[in-house]
Amino acid sequence: MINIKKSTLTFFGAMLAIYVVVQVLLSLGLLNNFWRGILFWGAAISIVALGLNLIYGFNGQFSLGQYGFYAIGAADITWRWLDGDPAGIVVGFFGSLVVLGLYALVGMALRRFYNIKVTTRFLSYLLATGLGYWIAVVALRPLLEPVLNGILNALPAAVTQQIVFFFALATGALLAGIASFLFGIPVLSLGSDYFGIATLGFTIIVKVLLDNTDTILPFGEMKGARGMVGIPQWTTWTWVFLCFMLVVIVMRNLLHSSTGRAILSVREDERAAQLVGIDVTQAKLLPFVVGSIFAGLAGGIRAHDLAFLHPQSFNFIQSFNPLIIVVFGGLGSMTGTMITGFLWILLLEGALRLLLPQGFETWRFVVYPLVLLIMMLLRPEGLFGKFEFPFLERPMAKLRPKTTFSKVDGEAVITEEVAQ
Repeated sequence: MINIKKSTLTFFGAMLAIYVVVQVLLSLGLLNNFWRGILFWGAAISIVALGLNLIYGFNGQFSLGQYGFYAIGAADITWRWLDGDPAGIVVGFFGSLVVLGLYALVGMALRRFYNIKVTTRFLSYLLATGLGYWIAVVALRPLLEPVLNGILNALPAAVTQQIVFFFALATGALLAGIASFLFGIPVLSLGSDYFGIATLGFTIIVKVLLDNTDTILPFGEMKGARGMVGIPQWTTWTWVFLCFMLVVIVMRNLLHSSTGRAILSVREDERAAQLVGIDVTQAKLLPFVVGSIFAGLAGGIRAHDLAFLHPQSFNFIQSFNPLIIVVFGGLGSMTGTMITGFLWILLLEGALRLLLPQGFETWRFVVYPLVLLIMMLLRPEGLFGKFEFPFLERPMAKLRPKTTFSKVDGEAVITEEVAQ
């Protein structure tokens, strides 16, 4: 018989109830397009902020690069598919899988050597990345494009749409993960402050590339600084809910594992973690990549909700939003990040837009710094501090029994008691 904890049943029961209520409201038309967009945006920004909390709140690496990976995840392959070109799926999705396979081989080869330099590791993985996507373009496209066209076009249109949308979300997440892995190898060796500056520079670089996608990059359909139109609006509440729950469960299980304890140890004392045998490089790179994958997934959700992409949506000023959400909710609190993410969008983009007079929309950007300043003075640990829902709360380590020896009537007696 499967023994399920009460906290697990309560959490999933509450999440299911929220899903049903929102779905009913959307089906009955009680939530208009404005509030629907606010809800979907809140879920997307919460996913981005959860990834940042994993990097900064739980691992202690100050990062301002989440919006760069958020932008990478918004890379659109559905526009090409609707235009009759499956190259985006083949190169983006299957090419990324080839790259991951080559990464595994490179990792096995590098582990045979001791004290590999950072530049050697970076160049090895960079060559593997180039080789993987070259294989996808030269070998996989002629092989897979006819197969994909035949299979997907034979299915009902509604089914094909969901499959292509899955490929779009997965491709965005994979591209963000690969980019963060390559970027993290050399940059994570920097100190926390310098790492934050480097990630901010990465966000600015991505923004500049998006401004010039129609000139220096081979993506003319994105139209550079003019913005990309024609993206299908395929994001639904079901997809948003499933992606949000996937991120929460993956992050929760990661933090509850032995790998999660290694991640936390780096935040507490990097030198001490290294002295007890923890691979600090791996413990810093893993949360950075996973958090970036979350951001990439959110980018795909957001792009197919807006049906329009503009580079200005990913400028470095916007990259402070996830950081403010994490600080508001509480560093190291998944619960605080989830709730604050929704409240942030509801307040900033919802209530204040409606309450402030027309023409005063930008004053909402004056309100939240004042609120942040007051909170930092009165409650620096954030709104929720270290509080977690019981399902998300990390279990305490079991105490080992303390063994004592004594003599009773001349015979040795061993007793065990749990150390307090």
